[in-house]
Amino acid sequence: MATLLLVSDLVGIFVFALSGGVLAVRKRLDLFGVLVLACATAVSGGIVRDVLIGAIPPASLQDWRYLAVAMLAGLVTFRWCGLIERLRNPVQLFDAAGLALFAVLGTGKALDFGLSPFAATLLGMVTGIGGGVARDLLVARIPVVLQAELYAVAALAGGGAVALSDALGLHRAPAMAAGALLCFGLRFMSIRRGWRLPVARQG
Repeated sequence: MATLLLVSDLVGIFVFALSGGVLAVRKRLDLFGVLVLACATAVSGGIVRDVLIGAIPPASLQDWRYLAVAMLAGLVTFRWCGLIERLRNPVQLFDAAGLALFAVLGTGKALDFGLSPFAATLLGMVTGIGGGVARDLLVARIPVVLQAELYAVAALAGGGAVALSDALGLHRAPAMAAGALLCFGLRFMSIRRGWRLPVARQG
């Protein structure tokens, strides 16, 4: 089980790093800039979560494989960005899967450190969306999660399912699977069907 979680974590990091690398290439950053943006996108959410719950040093700084996988994704993006752009839909789906995985794992880790279900849900969301926020801020654009897409809301829903089940004394593993499916489903429908939150109108 531990090996499966580690592999899933690394896959999620690789996909998140790809999205950061693609944006860096679009912004015409050099190789160093691509690697920085890829790594920031992949591990920022987990680092913020670990610092807030007192898991020091953060997991991504203890295990060299996390940053190595993120940098590998950055190099892949730098060399084959055109190919990755053509695979946009599959990458978006993997990104949705990574979001779901990080949201439920982040919530579970926060619960293990004794946080309340509400606080754990928020930290699960931070784990899922933190990298995207860091990525967007580094290139001076409004973070995608603050706009109309179902991204942060999907992470909240997935993490909330895990926290609720914990509060009810239910088994963790089925709850994490259900939470991940809920998060992925909402994000998938946002991508494929255009599900969005309402946007305020001026005037």
